[in-house]
Amino acid sequence: MNTQTSDQLPVTSSGAVALEPVIIVIFGITGDLAQRKLLPALYHLLKDGLLHEDTVILGITRRSVTAEELLEQVELCVNEVDKVCDPAGIHKVQKALRMHQMSLIDGAEYDELLTMLNAIESAQGICMNRLYYLSIPPQMFEPIVKNLGQHGLSKSCQHGNAATRLLVEKPFGYDLASAQTLIDETGEWFREDQLFRIDHYVAKETVQNILAFRLFNPLFASIWNREHIASIEITAYEEISIEGRAVFYEGIGALRDFVQSHLLQLLTVVTMELPDGDGSKAVHAAKQTLLQAIKPLQADEIKTRTIRGQYDTYRTEVDNPRTNTETYASMTVEVDNERWQGVPMTIRTGKAMARKQTDIRIVFTEAGDTDSARNELVFNIQPDEGISLHLNAKKPGFADELQSVVMDFNYSRSFDGSNATGQPSHPDAYERVLVDAARGDHTLFTTSQEVMAAWRIVENVLIQWSKSDDGLIIYPKESESVK
Repeated sequence: MNTQTSDQLPVTSSGAVALEPVIIVIFGITGDLAQRKLLPALYHLLKDGLLHEDTVILGITRRSVTAEELLEQVELCVNEVDKVCDPAGIHKVQKALRMHQMSLIDGAEYDELLTMLNAIESAQGICMNRLYYLSIPPQMFEPIVKNLGQHGLSKSCQHGNAATRLLVEKPFGYDLASAQTLIDETGEWFREDQLFRIDHYVAKETVQNILAFRLFNPLFASIWNREHIASIEITAYEEISIEGRAVFYEGIGALRDFVQSHLLQLLTVVTMELPDGDGSKAVHAAKQTLLQAIKPLQADEIKTRTIRGQYDTYRTEVDNPRTNTETYASMTVEVDNERWQGVPMTIRTGKAMARKQTDIRIVFTEAGDTDSARNELVFNIQPDEGISLHLNAKKPGFADELQSVVMDFNYSRSFDGSNATGQPSHPDAYERVLVDAARGDHTLFTTSQEVMAAWRIVENVLIQWSKSDDGLIIYPKESESVK
């Protein structure tokens, strides 16, 4: 089997990463994620030639649905600048997409799936990489992974060497113990280099730019430490509520849904030591070291360094008047190393807030006049992607008055919103996820060690919050914040 890592990707004679033929098997293709994100991303990638021309998309569903019926339900072109589909791109999707109805728990049907994959390769006359995308509820991960392994689907293709990869969406586990169990069970059938645990936030363009910003702007390198940074704040607010996702969200909550995954990953990108090398292994080693340095909150600290809230109509929406599931979660942690010791780092998320906002604020230490506005470096992740620097400047006039001014870099303005072909100037996060997985690049995916380290950080809070609803704040929808 092909065991290439992302540090050894095949390249063409021109130096570009070579495209390899791939069968993308999507479990749950009729679900919300596949229709809103995956199929539009695949349309865009196929249209622009970013996947091999012989790529096959095999949709797995428990219902009888044809490819034509599925595509009638999907807005494929939402990632285009003008939202208008290209007929040639539509044709490529129609050519690539096939549907297969099967039970997800009947082992015999996995034998049929293997026969189908072998037949596709025989018809194409080539050995193809296989990418299994689990776009399904977390409780279905284990039986699917077990059946894939037991029925030979985790191995290479029948005609020669090719890679077989497994993509899984968060949450990966429910707590520390369940995450370890899932890692162990998955490891029985798939090696770590075959696993691609998705965190699409890390694939967002602004997040990718954080490392570039730190690497190639030496002006900030010397002040990226506790001597010059007073605090770090990471916020991910959503205007939407749970929107009918009661079965998923009830019992999961904001801490598991966002803090343990997305926000801790964002914190690592901002605060880890710059990788000692260019490959994905160096990036993940730096992330793992940082996560290990975050001190879990103890019982007495949880009361003062965390906030949990629940928007006022949540209990009615989930039909549970006694639920303590939080829709808002905030925790302030510290990194116990020489660079960051003593710097409070607050990560917060909330649903049904006044605005949609995801940003990272680096707050610099005050200099001189404490009445001046604070100096901040802000990475705006959504909705308006960009980077802004908030500085103090003297106001015009005779008085020595200061005013906060902003130096602003905005993607849509700096890159005119599109590239030379009229397409968006940077890929959608799921486009990046799919391309990197197809090419075997692990950089944007979470390792088993990172998963366990993140659960370790939030475990004490989960335990404490599960004991009672003490401290649970009921907040009205469209709140600016929760305190």
